[in-house]
Amino acid sequence: MYQRQFQRIQPQTTAHLAQTMTLLSMNVDELNQEINRALAENPALVMKEERRCPGCGKLLSGNQICPVCSKPKSAQSDEAIVFLSPRSEFSYAKSAPDEDIYMDEVDNTDEVSLAEFILRQIAYDLENQDRIVAAYILNQVDEDGFLNENLAEIANYYHLPLSRIENVKRMIQHAEPVGVGSATPEEALMVQLEVINESNPVPPYYFDIIRMGFGVLSKKQFAQIAKALKISNTEAEKAVDFISKNLYPYPARAHWGNFRLPSEEKGQVYSHPDVIINHMNNDPTLPLVVEIITPTYGTLDINPLYKQAIKQSAEETKEDLKTDYEKANLLIKCIQQRNNTMQRLMEKIVHIQRAFIDQGEKFLEPITRAELSKELEVHESTISRAVSNKSVQLPSGQIIPMDLFFDKSLGIRSVLKEIIESENKDQPLSDTEIVDQLKSQGYPLARRTVAKYRSMEGILPAHLRKQERKGK
Repeated sequence: MYQRQFQRIQPQTTAHLAQTMTLLSMNVDELNQEINRALAENPALVMKEERRCPGCGKLLSGNQICPVCSKPKSAQSDEAIVFLSPRSEFSYAKSAPDEDIYMDEVDNTDEVSLAEFILRQIAYDLENQDRIVAAYILNQVDEDGFLNENLAEIANYYHLPLSRIENVKRMIQHAEPVGVGSATPEEALMVQLEVINESNPVPPYYFDIIRMGFGVLSKKQFAQIAKALKISNTEAEKAVDFISKNLYPYPARAHWGNFRLPSEEKGQVYSHPDVIINHMNNDPTLPLVVEIITPTYGTLDINPLYKQAIKQSAEETKEDLKTDYEKANLLIKCIQQRNNTMQRLMEKIVHIQRAFIDQGEKFLEPITRAELSKELEVHESTISRAVSNKSVQLPSGQIIPMDLFFDKSLGIRSVLKEIIESENKDQPLSDTEIVDQLKSQGYPLARRTVAKYRSMEGILPAHLRKQERKGK
């Protein structure tokens, strides 16, 4: 009897583990797509309008975050507050009644095109005529995400006010990937910075730098920027660094994951951060608040009519209905397991890397996935899946890949940059001399390792740095 029970339970256990691992490896955008696919294909699965906290199940109203999970553990506690945060921009939208009117306007391909990807995000908020206009505009966007069409001509063609066409364009620009539909790289960058500024305010001169033109940005002309905007060279450099790390001048390329990344790292561009870290009340002396973003704005549940349908169905259809029911139930449980793992992981990471989060690269604590897996009592592959292809937004507004928390070289590279930045500009340090300075600071490295780290930071060898400075 026990053997028969084990044989019956084992496949379900294996399926649970396999699906949990698959969901764990997904970033928030991929998870959103997977949930939407399941909702579209499985009638046993529904998204309830009511919002409940994915952590404790408390009923939430409006855009409220959970008042239980988002509270400090005690008044004196300086531990990070880590909680699951449903976001409305991922809400599952039912198809509009006249969806086929405008969906036919988008190129019909087996693979979701960029045009269709964007149109699905905004269609629910557009009137029928505006959907048609949006589909037309999206089909005119080039491979970089730019629109070269004259808006006045589009307005004339559709017999609509220019302001209405501009509004449609604005909605396209604010969909993911942000900036598509812009006319120039500068316009795309401005739109993206506006979006970031809504939740994480940046200094006004960041916008001024973009207005100076893409050429100034790409050449990193810090002195010219500082002089024109009456800011320090350090402020100019910090602003350009923020822009280059978080904004994409060619927004369609950001969507496909091939902008500003070495070929071996393609695919690691993030539309939404999976985790957002801030200080409570924006006060650096208070605990960190860590939101793990979940794309289920409502509550995933089993269709209440489905159990009744299974009882009342004929034998030939009962098995199919049961299969749908079991798949829906399994998905809900696996998402809960994924959320629990992500929450435990981030609690541990922010505890270990608090100094890095607050003070920067130099303070990154060296930790491996294997070490963390032992502390959390999970397999190392679970940690690898949990951090792969995911991103974290730091209190500074910078978005980093989650696996950066495990980059042992980052702190050393930060020290290396400081050494080179403070060198005699007329007599740049050789790699051997940098080795000596690093060793004196407690970082014994081989010369070839220093050369590798220097190259990773985009810093030229000593003789080329000298030539470059002479040419300025």
